[in-house]
Amino acid sequence: MNPSLPQVELVDEGCGGECACSGEYVEVPREVAIINAVQATIGANPAVVSAARGMSHFGEHALGWVGIAAAGWLVDKPRRRQWAGVAVGAVGAHAASIVIKRVVRRPRPNDPSVQVNVSTPSKLSFPSSHATSTAAAAVLLGRLTGLPLPAVLVPPMVLSRVVLGVHYPSDVLAGSALGAASAAALLGTEKRLASRRERRRARKQ
Repeated sequence: MNPSLPQVELVDEGCGGECACSGEYVEVPREVAIINAVQATIGANPAVVSAARGMSHFGEHALGWVGIAAAGWLVDKPRRRQWAGVAVGAVGAHAASIVIKRVVRRPRPNDPSVQVNVSTPSKLSFPSSHATSTAAAAVLLGRLTGLPLPAVLVPPMVLSRVVLGVHYPSDVLAGSALGAASAAALLGTEKRLASRRERRRARKQ
């Protein structure tokens, strides 16, 4: 047995084959063991699972973030360009995650010990699109509002995907990094465009 992998004691529930129903220890991939630990602790609370499902529906296809950006665009007329940028950034990051998913083609957790608590639009897992779009939206909204929104918004969404059993920890970490990088790229592009506009105004004067 490989000592570097976590060991889990199985309870006799009528399993067959080589699943060691006698109660002996078997090897479990480390990321599955992390999901098991999360689901056995905070994920054992029905209220947490219900909240995680709500976050899943909110973040599906980045629609929740687009809705927030649309509300900001309607209310905050002087900064409509920035609010539109939040929507573009969240959707663009989501699209990037979908492309990577189709290249990597990692299946979602399917270990019998993992409880899947929400339906998903695809069977592909890496990276988490919810984590990607949330990180992008949080960075852009944080820049717009001056609030530390990445620290407030990203961890709950990341954890919710593990609670629901639809992503491995590496999926959500990679998604968060991709979303932050996408937002940084968008902010860099906006800065360059703003600089060009300033130079054009200076030349006209």
